[in-house]
Amino acid sequence: MGIERHRELRRRRSRKKKMAVLKRKVRTASVSEKAAIAAKIRQLTPGSEQIIAELNLEER
Repeated sequence: MGIERHRELRRRRSRKKKMAVLKRKVRTASVSEKAAIAAKIRQLTPGSEQIIAELNLEER
């Protein structure tokens, strides 16, 4: 395996841990905190809009 593959796996594992923390915080978050968490998720990962929709963070 190449170095780039190791970096990719490390980034994926880190992203998974961060997402677990953010999902846990969503449960007790206020509306403004949910908006901040949604912004963090958008920066963190591609496919973020699907995750945000699943967590009901969008207010429409």
